[in-house]
Amino acid sequence: MSKVAVVFWSGTGNTEAMAMAVAEGAKEKGAEVSVLTASEFSADQVGIFDAIAFGCPSMGAEQLEEMEFEPMFSACENRLSGKTIALFGSYGWGDGEWMRSWEARCNDDGANLACDSVICNETPDDDGLAACRNLGASLA
Repeated sequence: MSKVAVVFWSGTGNTEAMAMAVAEGAKEKGAEVSVLTASEFSADQVGIFDAIAFGCPSMGAEQLEEMEFEPMFSACENRLSGKTIALFGSYGWGDGEWMRSWEARCNDDGANLACDSVICNETPDDDGLAACRNLGASLA
């Protein structure tokens, strides 16, 4: 059984709803899943998991949340080479630039992006939640 972490930050609950759907998809495929907020996860935990789904909404000028998520993610980056990961998050404006930048950063880190990232405008709808479940399944 694979061990999957779903690590997220959510301000309004939209990215949290996505995280729960990601976890559901991984569990349905038989994975052992840990759902953790950014403040509960550290770089020391990266090696414990076979795969990690990172979730963060777009903030400010299309960037990751700066107080909790960004410092945690930056600390993890030097341990992502060869690691299977997936990215997800919600946004309220823009065109998804934050996700494209984040994907490029992960590619530069040598991470293995298991599937296309999932972004949802505001509250995830049924299609968005289904995409999140598929993302989770791809990590299991």
